[in-house]
Amino acid sequence: MFKKTSVKRVNHKKPSTQEPVVRFCPLGGFEEIGRNCSFYEYKNEIIVVDLGIQFPEEETPGIDYIIPNVSYLEPKKKNIKGIILTHGHYDHIYALPYLIEKLGNPIIYTAPLTKAIVEKRMEEFPNMPKPRFQVVKEGDKLTLSENFQAEFFDIGHTIPDGIGFVLTTPVGKMVSFGDFRVERDKHGNPIHTKSFEKLNRTEIHTAFIDSTSADIEGASISEDTVKDNIEDLLKKAEGRVIIATFASLLTRIAAIFEIADRLGKKVALNGRSMKNNVQIAKTLGYIKNPKGLEISMDEVSKFKDDKVIILTTGGQGEPNAGLTRIANGEHKSVRLKPTDSVIFSSSVVPGNERSVQILQDNISRQVDEIYNYEFLDIHAGGHSHKEDIKLVIKMLAKTKFILPIHGYYYKRKSLAKTAISLGVPKNNTFLIDNGQVCELTKNGFRVTSEKVPANYVMVDGLGVGDVEEVVLRDRIMLSEEGMVVVIATIDRKTGKIIKNPDIISRGFIYLKENKTLLDDIRTKLRNILTRIPFNQKPDPDYIKGLLRDQIGQLIYIKTKRRPMILPVLIEI
Repeated sequence: MFKKTSVKRVNHKKPSTQEPVVRFCPLGGFEEIGRNCSFYEYKNEIIVVDLGIQFPEEETPGIDYIIPNVSYLEPKKKNIKGIILTHGHYDHIYALPYLIEKLGNPIIYTAPLTKAIVEKRMEEFPNMPKPRFQVVKEGDKLTLSENFQAEFFDIGHTIPDGIGFVLTTPVGKMVSFGDFRVERDKHGNPIHTKSFEKLNRTEIHTAFIDSTSADIEGASISEDTVKDNIEDLLKKAEGRVIIATFASLLTRIAAIFEIADRLGKKVALNGRSMKNNVQIAKTLGYIKNPKGLEISMDEVSKFKDDKVIILTTGGQGEPNAGLTRIANGEHKSVRLKPTDSVIFSSSVVPGNERSVQILQDNISRQVDEIYNYEFLDIHAGGHSHKEDIKLVIKMLAKTKFILPIHGYYYKRKSLAKTAISLGVPKNNTFLIDNGQVCELTKNGFRVTSEKVPANYVMVDGLGVGDVEEVVLRDRIMLSEEGMVVVIATIDRKTGKIIKNPDIISRGFIYLKENKTLLDDIRTKLRNILTRIPFNQKPDPDYIKGLLRDQIGQLIYIKTKRRPMILPVLIEI
């Protein structure tokens, strides 16, 4: 059980002006999956942890990515002494090109694979400053600034080179695992627990623990079990096998290459990010392929179907991703065949459920065999389940406070409840949201009332942060209700309508079948314009606002719908 002796003297009162205070604040990742970013601050020194993206939601139509809001950090960029990147997944690193200049281009502390993925990503942004890296590995102890030191350790995840760290601060040691899982063998026994065991002997002020899968009962599936199940499917497949997975699941991808080599099959990669990441992993030695094992997509037709594996991106149903293009018949080299087997070796990212289901339905119409993780263990997530978290908390016996990080509130609350069940005092577990500032003293942890900006910053094409909530609201309205454009040509002096107003409908009604409504709109338009004293030169925006409100009200009374109204006045 958790030892309570280490938490007797804690307090949550406002610190005195004499004692040192470290501030901690998440800028993303505490109310969603993705956009992971947080920082520690002491006096004029700041350490940032991760700079990730969040993928768009139904409520953010047309958006490419959502990134952290760093408006609090930007004026303090001279104080930023370093950025720690815990691993190479996009929800932890992909916002870097958009934010590195705003943060003053500080030194980035990370492992070799993450560094290589970031460098490849930065090639797409030639006008951004070149990142400065300090490569770290297991056991490295580095001084980041006058008041912050970090010791790094390896952590298990679905991508090589995941790192956790112990951050030594003026108030104590903070431990963060980033995204992690407790690795297990085929029999369910935990393995590679050296890093956790070492922490068992360390006085820890606060443990920051990944909560992404904290609500899932039991222990996480062994990656060896996943490999065995995928190998069984490959052995019995009579035709080609198409495996969809994340391009960043390099541990899984490496295993598939090994299996293919044993079974005498060829592997073709589909998707730009898949090819880039595999090439990086091969360069660093994480993937070692015998010559001739990998073929191009153009070469697939040259081999017997039962000798071909296609590794592809697109398992989330993304519109332009590799698997989607194959399923839609848009790929230049490959079309689906009934004898194909399609394996979804990844979980569904929250928010993508509908797009994945549509994709699976489309594929099911074209092939006989389709598999996903819901009815066969062909995917092991990178996040610890409840029993794994219990194991880790028991090893953190000399820890004062627990702060669940990463994920929705109910997942973080589930982790907090698990900690309390193991003997952690309820007052020593904390649930905070994005933007909330915490003050950490030697014997205390206080959630303040201070909030820093942590709202969405949206990337739309080349624009960063220029899509505001009002724009999103308009996009949603257009997608749900359509729009009506009312065009009136009027006499500049009298306001008299010169010709019959034109009405254009897009996504609202079919004009030819709604002549009565069109006549009502035109009549309403004439009545409004007749009452306006044009000889007094009224403000055009006032007129348009009046038309928008009153015509919108008329349409709602007639149809119970609220399309976007766009009035256009042409004065001659």
